[in-house]
Amino acid sequence: MKFVEFGESKTRVSEVVLGCMRIPQLEQQEVSQLLETAIDCDINMLDIADVYTNGKAEEMLGKALKDTGLRDRFFIQSKCGIRKNPHFFDFSKEHIVSAVEKSLQRIGTDHLDSLLLHRPDALMEPEEVGEAFNTLYKSGKVLNFGVSNMNRYQMELLSSGLDMPLTANQMQLSVCHTMMFDHSFNVNMDNDAAVMRDGGILEYCRLKNMAIQAWSVMQHGFFRGVFIGAPEYLKLNSVLDRIAEEQQVTSTAVAIAWILRYPGKMQAIIGTTNKRRVRESALASTVKLDRAQWYEIYLAAGNNLP
Repeated sequence: MKFVEFGESKTRVSEVVLGCMRIPQLEQQEVSQLLETAIDCDINMLDIADVYTNGKAEEMLGKALKDTGLRDRFFIQSKCGIRKNPHFFDFSKEHIVSAVEKSLQRIGTDHLDSLLLHRPDALMEPEEVGEAFNTLYKSGKVLNFGVSNMNRYQMELLSSGLDMPLTANQMQLSVCHTMMFDHSFNVNMDNDAAVMRDGGILEYCRLKNMAIQAWSVMQHGFFRGVFIGAPEYLKLNSVLDRIAEEQQVTSTAVAIAWILRYPGKMQAIIGTTNKRRVRESALASTVKLDRAQWYEIYLAAGNNLP
């Protein structure tokens, strides 16, 4: 497993991150086994959020950490800002601080190693968010702060009210969800791919030394399904299978390695609850893709180059 240096403390965290959104589908004992499998594969970072199953995911994670005694071996990242019933986004100081307190209680820990704001709040006041972050940081309850699904100017605006740097941005990215790459190949061209929908997130995160955390790494579209083995992606699967055979891994590992090949501070969040797939995904860190292979995979997914 390869590691990236996270935040100002430069804590070494794994390139492959275990996402815990789906763990409520498991029995409690199976969650513990999943965490043990992750550690065996040198995956030392967990990603979760307060909104996942209305807190049940955090509760089950907390029980599993207690049962296995693995809390100190994991870098735990949670997210807040999405409210339900009614559905809206809330970056108020009161909500951020309260949400973290509840997450800590559910997870059974005295601190989060990282907290991300979960999708943008159009009504955010950067100085108010800064007050919330300072309160949590000074009390030792959160060590690092970042965002999810924010564009460049939203991060710039938010940073204007903060005393600490943003350490990560979590965004949807996969071989079959490539808009963040597409516009960079089609600059000054009159086609749909030339449309910059994100404000240059990848380049901005690299300039700011922020971790780029890809989610839905095996999905096409917005939770439309897994592309591995999908009949509409026969050419892509053929290329992935060939490279996988050459490198003695699975096509899953190659697809994740395609994300990790980008020369930013890359991480891939896997959402599987299957222990075998965790092991397969962890091997992505060992796959070496050259430039020609990276572009071959990009094109095989149905993309075009000028």
